[in-house]
Amino acid sequence: MGENGHPHFQTNSHILVNEFDYYEPTSVDEAIALLQQHGEHAQLIAGGTHLLVLMKMERELPKVLISLNKIPGLDSITVNADGSLTIGSRVNIRTLGEHPVIRTRYSGLAQACESFGSMQIEIMGTVGGNVCNGSPAADLVPPLLVFGAEVLLKGAFGERKVPLEKFLVKPGVTAIRSDEVMLGVILPPVPDGTVSAFHKMVRVVADLAKASLGLMLVRDGDRVADLHLAYGAVAPTVIRIPEAEAALIGKNFTPERAAEAAKIASERITPIDDVRSSAWYRRRVVSVMTQDALNALWEEAGRVHAQPLVTLPDGAKSAVAGTIVPQIKRGEQREIEFTVNGVKQRVRVSANDLLLNVLREKLQLTGTKYGCGVGECGACTVQLDGKAVFSCLTLAVEAAGRDVVTVEGMAKPDGTLHPLQEAFISQGAFQCGYCTPGMLMTLKALVEENPQPSEEDIRSYLKGNRCRCTGYYSIVRAVLAATGQPVPER
Repeated sequence: MGENGHPHFQTNSHILVNEFDYYEPTSVDEAIALLQQHGEHAQLIAGGTHLLVLMKMERELPKVLISLNKIPGLDSITVNADGSLTIGSRVNIRTLGEHPVIRTRYSGLAQACESFGSMQIEIMGTVGGNVCNGSPAADLVPPLLVFGAEVLLKGAFGERKVPLEKFLVKPGVTAIRSDEVMLGVILPPVPDGTVSAFHKMVRVVADLAKASLGLMLVRDGDRVADLHLAYGAVAPTVIRIPEAEAALIGKNFTPERAAEAAKIASERITPIDDVRSSAWYRRRVVSVMTQDALNALWEEAGRVHAQPLVTLPDGAKSAVAGTIVPQIKRGEQREIEFTVNGVKQRVRVSANDLLLNVLREKLQLTGTKYGCGVGECGACTVQLDGKAVFSCLTLAVEAAGRDVVTVEGMAKPDGTLHPLQEAFISQGAFQCGYCTPGMLMTLKALVEENPQPSEEDIRSYLKGNRCRCTGYYSIVRAVLAATGQPVPER
């Protein structure tokens, strides 16, 4: 037996060792019934970017996985009649951050969406996962907290709403009950004159926060009408600090008062020493970050008038429509059908088969590479329904009825290379080549979404693709060349 009583001391991040039953309910009530039936042995899964990593590392060994991905309505964003916003638990981070209401009225939340470590995680990760993980470093939670979000839950005894600050219990623990499904979060309407922001201090771009800050401020002339401050990664849960807020609320704004609020915040947090930072440094960062953020947000509040509320019911469409995949029991296999590089494929898969392994081992499409296995390097990136995803964190059964493209599918049938591939060659955008397939697939998704990306767009899209051979300059040149834009001189 290994650590914590697990049967394998040395884990292998390329596979899921433990077997489990896999269910795909088509309604919330069915999911609740399954939770009641299987109790503590069951886990819910949607994006899977957190849970599958824990399962690979054998820190979580559920006997039952219940997918929420076939339940309609959980992936929608709804503007309610009273101006509030209901965000479904299965809305992905990318969709949330691009929604017009979020960008105009809850801009701090949009900024938090952009702070995630990779584009693939933004596309795969969900609101429900980020909130229900209970991580003190969760990026969405500080802005949700300052906006007064409520968590909407449904269980065997009906629906209930829980204020987000009461939903967070301790690291990794929330107030969700064992028979409950998170339906979404509800954001109340914001007053006119509201501005907001999100700030995050990290070691590198793709990392969890050393410290983070969500702010919401309402300006009334020279007076601070209201102020909410929420801090992540500096206490057992994301917290608001009312004493710091009180230093400014109802008073004329001055840099000195902002400094006092920052000092109070740095004294009220309870940071720890860990691999990412020291408690001392976190206190210093919170003080400086709070003061700078308050001064900047106050200036913004003086320039920006409240935007009219956008009323587009712009819900994300479900990625899968009309495809029913039967449950898969431990030790069993089921045949799934999906399209790979334009060709219909039928393969038999187990519940714990990963898309990466099916592509490489059953379909012999070895262009998609093994890398870290935990969604940090990008070498395994493929397109799933046109979106860049980590195939190492995608269950093969989730691809049923969907369209997969790998690097082998980029060239035309006659062998003509994709413009990106041609540009990678002409601009010397690869070296050893191991990470190149994942980069090409990520960039293919980018140029299909944005045919004329800027250098900033390119670098942002590639933040989840690691390469130790290059500084990315030639890769940026290649994308500009492939999209017909001016290429800077070497």
